[in-house]
Amino acid sequence: MAPLTWTANFHTRGVNGCGEDYVVAKAPQQVPPPPHPEDVAAWADSQRAVHGGPTGVQITVQGRGSAAVVLDALHVRVVNRAAPAADRGIVYSLSDGCGAGIVPRYFSVNLDAHQPLARSVPGDNGSGTKIPAINFPYRVSLQEPEVLVVSSLNESCTCDWYLELAWSSEGRTGTVRIDDHGRPFRSTSTKGLKGYRYDRISYSPGRWVPIPAVNMEGNGGEG
Repeated sequence: MAPLTWTANFHTRGVNGCGEDYVVAKAPQQVPPPPHPEDVAAWADSQRAVHGGPTGVQITVQGRGSAAVVLDALHVRVVNRAAPAADRGIVYSLSDGCGAGIVPRYFSVNLDAHQPLARSVPGDNGSGTKIPAINFPYRVSLQEPEVLVVSSLNESCTCDWYLELAWSSEGRTGTVRIDDHGRPFRSTSTKGLKGYRYDRISYSPGRWVPIPAVNMEGNGGEG
């Protein structure tokens, strides 16, 4: 048994707490309003929604006891890469403003790369305070957890992927697979798709209104 535990939230409020985009194969009149943050997973499942564009995964890692566990590396494994279908749907933005949160470690993954890497990047706690990029190793225990936020970027694929977290402790080494409750994470490109956001201010009741066509820019830099 690994000397650590982890949880992964694939339906986060985004890297800076601003909400994420989902691709849904339905017209706006058929899509319910954005849910409360704690209900996003159920909303996405009910709409058969796929994460679109930048996708945030928030991972909380904690030791099982007082002994320190060193987190040595985070590896990205893409198990399937396919070209996005032309009729895959419409982008629906669940953003309703940004908010402050806990201070995690930030990573960026370019799924378009032949061998994607999890790169440590600077972050923002949502209130304007910059968080520097600090790469592995990290140390966790039962009293000292770490939160890792991994943001995947892709503009050319629908990708199924998961993460492997390498650890060492008291002369032992190993890896744990981090995924979406036993399934790979799935992210798709939003390049060229129509986009909608939910307007609660101008309309009562609220409704989905068009936003400019989505044209995601990749972060490049990885071979």
